Amino acid sequence: MSQLALPLRLDDHAIFDTFLAAGNEPVVDYLQSLASAAPGQGAWLWGAPATGKSHLLQATCERFDDRAAYLPLADLSGAGPALLEGLASRQLVCIDDLDGVAGDEDWERGLFILCNDLVEAGHHLVVSASCAPRESGIALADLRSRLQRLATFHVRELDDAGRVAALQLRASHRGVELPGDTARYLMARSRRDMQSLYELLDKLDLAALRAQRRLTIPFVRDVLESN
Repeated sequence: MSQLALPLRLDDHAIFDTFLAAGNEPVVDYLQSLASAAPGQGAWLWGAPATGKSHLLQATCERFDDRAAYLPLADLSGAGPALLEGLASRQLVCIDDLDGVAGDEDWERGLFILCNDLVEAGHHLVVSASCAPRESGIALADLRSRLQRLATFHVRELDDAGRVAALQLRASHRGVELPGDTARYLMARSRRDMQSLYELLDKLDLAALRAQRRLTIPFVRDVLESN
């Protein structure tokens, strides 16, 4: 991906088919259009934690296959901005949690060079952050100006009906049936952010596979009570 090795793999589930777009159709449509050679420098995605920003970045990379690079800065920022060198050769660069390096002079300089190189090559940059570009805390004015030219999308949280549908979509992708009443039972007994719910679903799926059982409320109740 760059002059430094990035031993990263995309999550198997992080594709557009497993992202429930309810309320976020514009950003999904835009990101899918990038893979179809639509014009545009890229996008800035912002929103609360566990709203699917990382999922969307990885799904976009999946569409570009080996023409893309995905950098989760929450995991990689300590390696330094040398990670960015050579990335402009990729048709798509996705940078997760970009605001985590805001205010760092070396990172901001490296990001500015990358932005310019991507624009010159006609390639795309998609980033995620917890806030809109103007609130990101980026100190380098030229970089801030570059990033503000990206299409900006607020990734919105799902309501309860959407959470149920998202859980069922994830389960279906895994080849598992998740009845609506079981999904609502899970939501009543877990943190309600999607990351926590997905992690619980993964554990229950594994338990159901081992026990050769379906994800019924009695089975789920037994598993939760045993942990």
